[in-house]
Amino acid sequence: MTAQHIDVEAIDLSALATWMDGQGLPRGPIEKAEPVLGGTQNVMVRFERAGVPYILRRPPLHVRAKSNEVLRRETRILAALEGTGVPAPRLVAAQTATEPVFYLMEPVDGFNASTGLPERHRDDPAIRYRMGLEATSALASLGRVDPERLPGFGRPEGFLERQVPRWMSELESYGRLDGYPGPDIPHLHETARWLEANRPRSFTPGIMHGDYHLANLMFAHDGPRVAAIVDWEMCTIGDPLLDLGWLVATWPSSQLQIPGLPQAEELIACYTSLSDRDHSNIAWYVVMACFKLGIVLEGTHARAFAGKAPKDIGDLLHQTTLDLFARAKAWQN
Repeated sequence: MTAQHIDVEAIDLSALATWMDGQGLPRGPIEKAEPVLGGTQNVMVRFERAGVPYILRRPPLHVRAKSNEVLRRETRILAALEGTGVPAPRLVAAQTATEPVFYLMEPVDGFNASTGLPERHRDDPAIRYRMGLEATSALASLGRVDPERLPGFGRPEGFLERQVPRWMSELESYGRLDGYPGPDIPHLHETARWLEANRPRSFTPGIMHGDYHLANLMFAHDGPRVAAIVDWEMCTIGDPLLDLGWLVATWPSSQLQIPGLPQAEELIACYTSLSDRDHSNIAWYVVMACFKLGIVLEGTHARAFAGKAPKDIGDLLHQTTLDLFARAKAWQN
């Protein structure tokens, strides 16, 4: 999960303790409070009370327009996944009636592979290989959860039909940024046409993570098992096969130099063996994931022209966009 760097003293721990008392949680002084670092979107603070460890998740101190609603959605998702077998952080308690919204969850006993591998995983190629299959298995378990656990969540009707117009509109919106010359992305319009012409005619709605890749997983210390899928901000009810496409589109991540992972085709075969969904058009989902992610990353490139993002980061992400569209082209058939 992403977290904002923050001085813990800025959090009212006394008020938090009073609220926890009202939730019937173990009483005592809040101890060992420290920020959980790693991003900019939300605040996360680790602490202990009466010997019990917790993670507090709340919006940034300078709240963004949708910060509170995002956390309301996350609490619904984590609550709905309880008891399903999907590896996810366990929700302890949540305050959603007033703002700022926040919730407590149990810390995950695991590690994020984007920050490196522990010795056991680093030294055992069989564990590294299995990590990829376990990532796919965890995703398949999410795809099997009944979406009725989240009534009224998302808009599955017309989900696939909305994708290309939605992201082309997003790309066009970048033109309002000063200095951005427009997208210089080979295969852009060709890919958009291919997606519209080859769009699956139907799908079975399910719960989607929305940003499923290795850096949003925590693995168990004792083996290849996924301890938790994290960062549920983009979750919705849609077509879970797009999550599989997203995993394949980002595989392997250039940020995660992990040797010995399975090939993308092995991920697809693993998912297929664990799911009864129609996988005959999986190439469409991979191309769609490349298309969407490439457009999202191009936004930082556009903001860099307007002085709203570092130029080197914008250039790097633009190259990633080009790589994604090249991958999309290779998957078109």
